[in-house]
Amino acid sequence: MFSFLQKIGKALMTPIAVLPVAALLLRLGFGDIFDGTAATIMKTAGESIFGNLDLLFGIGIAYGLAKNNDGTAALSGAVGVLVAKAVYLGIDANLKMGVFVGIIMGVIAGLLYNRFHEIKLPEFLGFFGGKRFVPIVTTISAIIVGVLAGYFWHFAQEGIDVFSHTIIGLGWVGTFIYGTLNRLLIPLGLHHILNSVFWFQLGDYTYIKDGVATVANGDLHRFFAGDKSAGFYMSGFYVVMMFGLPAMALAIYLRTPQEYRKRAGAILAGVAFTSFLTGITEPLEFLFIFTAPALFVLHALLTGLALASAQLLNIHAGFGFSAGLIDYVINYKLDQNPFLILPLGLSFALIYFVLSYVLLGYLKPQLFSDNISYDNKDKDDNSNVLSFIEALGGADNIIETSACITRLRMTLKDNTHIDSAVFTTLGASGVIKPDDKSIQIVLGTKAEKIAGEIRDQLNR
Repeated sequence: MFSFLQKIGKALMTPIAVLPVAALLLRLGFGDIFDGTAATIMKTAGESIFGNLDLLFGIGIAYGLAKNNDGTAALSGAVGVLVAKAVYLGIDANLKMGVFVGIIMGVIAGLLYNRFHEIKLPEFLGFFGGKRFVPIVTTISAIIVGVLAGYFWHFAQEGIDVFSHTIIGLGWVGTFIYGTLNRLLIPLGLHHILNSVFWFQLGDYTYIKDGVATVANGDLHRFFAGDKSAGFYMSGFYVVMMFGLPAMALAIYLRTPQEYRKRAGAILAGVAFTSFLTGITEPLEFLFIFTAPALFVLHALLTGLALASAQLLNIHAGFGFSAGLIDYVINYKLDQNPFLILPLGLSFALIYFVLSYVLLGYLKPQLFSDNISYDNKDKDDNSNVLSFIEALGGADNIIETSACITRLRMTLKDNTHIDSAVFTTLGASGVIKPDDKSIQIVLGTKAEKIAGEIRDQLNR
């Protein structure tokens, strides 16, 4: 189950990757950058994506779960969402499944593809065998899901509403809990599942689109739909990613022994700037998640505190991708009290630095050493890929290769004999073994490129 949830977490990144362009289009359509027809076109284009999140999730998750990311699974996911939605709305027009119908049908379509994409039917039905059978069986499954949802989803909907009102009613306490859990789940790769609830399902906001009342769910969707109360579950991340983590990187650098500082400085400067500019934090976090877990717990608690503090200051700042400088600048005019992020961020930078510096002095973790080289630039691409394959136990040990934004995710026949330290020499920030048959290698934004190169090499 844990491994399965991790796969869903990875698959969720496919539809989420579309959201930055949707958010940017909506931003350009607010009328302060473009006006008239141009603004209308931008806004309509962005709304078309946010208005079909359930379909995007169905397509993206099915694609992400399918072996070799086959397009047939994506098509089946789309068909499943359309059929299930039509069926349950035909039974009860008041149901609002939101992205959950996309998640459910995406998972079902992905699993059905993996189970039936090589099925052989009798000769007179041969045309419908193999991959062509997947949309058919997905459609049948979608009808069943639609019927069950039509008669029973209102119970789940009531539960979601209770959960939403409870979390929102907790105020800054609920925001603190969310922020802390968001970071604590990163080593397991399950934070994407948590984010999907808070960013795409929590709360609702009704707005008029083409003369029709439309409901936006989730903190992120509501923010870009114009809900002035949204943004509490995003604002504080700017404080952490632009200020807190770079300050922690400085503390790590100053606590690194003098003989390792040149190497440490090169690494820390790069990952800290990545966090500040883009909001991608995993390459920095995985430098200390396992070697200094107490530091990571401190980081998680401070993240929760940053989100709670931003809420107490009534800061509403959203993002389409992540809470880095790029999103901060793009969405500045849409935010409420965004200027307060700067003094709050500087305050947390000081807190992060002091507490991290003190804790590192007490723990004395060995984050950098002579036997580890984080630089593999001298190797050509082919040599680098072959080194990864060899470190993974050879081509015969590899079952499936995939990646999310920062992690290479491998399914292996057996990972018990894999030496995690080897991946550090190949440029990895961290390695996770969720079970005996899977491994996650944190490589930063080059993870997808390396995954593609490994697949190409294995095919050759």
